[in-house]
Amino acid sequence: MELRTAVRGAVAALAAVLAVTLALLGAPPPAAAGQPGTAQDGSGQAAGQGDAERYEAEDGELHGVSVAATAPGHSGTGYVEGFDQADDRVTITVPDSPGGLHELTVHHRAPYGQKNAVLRLNGDGLGEVTFPEGTEFAAAPAGKVLLAPGTNTITVVNGWGWYEIDAITLAPVPPRPPHQVTGEPVNPRATPEARSLLRYLADHYGTHILSGQQDMAGIRWLEENIGRAPAVAGLDMMDYSPSRVERGTTSQEIENALAWDERGGVTTFVWHWNAPTGLIDEPGGREWWRGFYTDATTFDLAAALADPQSEEYALLLRDIDAIAGELARLRDAGVPVLWRPLHEAEGGWFWWGAKGPGPAKELYRLMYERMTGHHGLHNLVWVWNSVDPAWYPGDDVVDIVSADSYAPAGDHGPVSGPYEKLVELGEDRKLVALTEVGPIPDPDLLAAYEADWSWFVTWSGDFLTDGRTNSRAHLEHVYGHPRVVTLDELGDFKQHGGCTATHEVTDRWGTGYLGSVTVTGTGEGTADTWRVAWRLPAGQGVSGSWGADVTARASGDAATTAVRAVPAAWNARLGPGGQAVFGLVGGTALPDDVVPAPSCTTG
Repeated sequence: MELRTAVRGAVAALAAVLAVTLALLGAPPPAAAGQPGTAQDGSGQAAGQGDAERYEAEDGELHGVSVAATAPGHSGTGYVEGFDQADDRVTITVPDSPGGLHELTVHHRAPYGQKNAVLRLNGDGLGEVTFPEGTEFAAAPAGKVLLAPGTNTITVVNGWGWYEIDAITLAPVPPRPPHQVTGEPVNPRATPEARSLLRYLADHYGTHILSGQQDMAGIRWLEENIGRAPAVAGLDMMDYSPSRVERGTTSQEIENALAWDERGGVTTFVWHWNAPTGLIDEPGGREWWRGFYTDATTFDLAAALADPQSEEYALLLRDIDAIAGELARLRDAGVPVLWRPLHEAEGGWFWWGAKGPGPAKELYRLMYERMTGHHGLHNLVWVWNSVDPAWYPGDDVVDIVSADSYAPAGDHGPVSGPYEKLVELGEDRKLVALTEVGPIPDPDLLAAYEADWSWFVTWSGDFLTDGRTNSRAHLEHVYGHPRVVTLDELGDFKQHGGCTATHEVTDRWGTGYLGSVTVTGTGEGTADTWRVAWRLPAGQGVSGSWGADVTARASGDAATTAVRAVPAAWNARLGPGGQAVFGLVGGTALPDDVVPAPSCTTG
């Protein structure tokens, strides 16, 4: 419980670091106080931002805040200040919008240090935006927003408070070009299982998101309460840390990983690395078992790395070797691992990030070389878990880039801001994953925002079970969604072939229709089976099928019907370029404008 509570508090501040290096991009040039900023011409467009439209905060609806004009450099007639209470907010109206995706930028000033603000779109949660410290007005990218045609509102809510809001700008977003992800591992000696897992993730990138849950207790809760199991199990090497083992800790996480692999699931590991030495071990938040936190240890990573002959450097290698020994058990069992070491480094609250990006990157590369070269751990898929480019250890040692997100309870937005920054970080050649979440993003919004997260892992405890962070209805919606891959839909990712599916309506009548689905193999090898899924409007059903077992049931959102198909025994195998065709009878009339778009997985 202490770890969950501490992590909740720590990761809530992660967004405060995510936008540091990009936050000043697009800042409007200074203008005299009380005068229109030179970033805005008479049409209301922001200079240098194409078709961007600017909306002044002082024209918005104020709650607990006020308008001021004393700080120089603002645009319009003033800015909004006084954010110091939980519900303080300004709501800015965007009239006559054509709708569609837009890039949101919040123009602000944060003279009292780096701050976070909560955003809402039309009253619904939109995540957070980070304002870097600065005495001048600047621009903070806040990700994408999906505007409805007509009038919209964007609200900035207090969050950390003690900042000033000048304006927002909105710029239309062009369609995303195809991803350039190849699925080729950075380790040329990667095992066949690791290669196949990475290829599986790459083949589903942009069309599916794998569901994930931290710890086995959470997985059991999902199975008992939601009736589905996630595709990805999140596990932790924490209690294998030597400075914990010498104090009596034991762990069953490797056994959990082996059992999960037997069930056909994907395994990802994080390591809450208890500092090798220098544990403060005092009551009140600095106990030995909190030794992965910066404030609970005196261990100096920079000093250790600067002297490879030192005892501290040797202890770093001792710890890496201890964890490598555990990972070797999974290698020997043919288990590929999504390996996420040194997570949230840029936050600074863990000792491996406390000395800045240089030592963190050096430690990551040392671990990569030690584990792959010295220990032969070629079953690892390497996941980097910081967004700031200054912290990135390099394309040659990172397979997947990732972020953690802990939005306010019930905010199921797409987390598009960090996603876009990670796409840029990896030059759209790296998969992007949401490796820890509180509220799970709505899969419908992921598609609408083109936030193509590869997988998510919900954190444990209350984040899953409190009924507020993720309601029962939302969990049912997520785990019943055709875009979301669950354990039963995963297939054999260690021998991944790949497939696509197309749905054609061949006949319609007043009370039903005929459908034909063609499944085509796209992988390099032969798949033993395949699965197809699509979504229909609520009330639609399937009354019969041939060539496949087709089932339909109401989705968790109650607005759609989820349809799934698995093959008959005679057409289950699917070779490269091979095809399988099955048919179905719709139990109700299908509207002319509904064209089912099925997904396909192999196993």
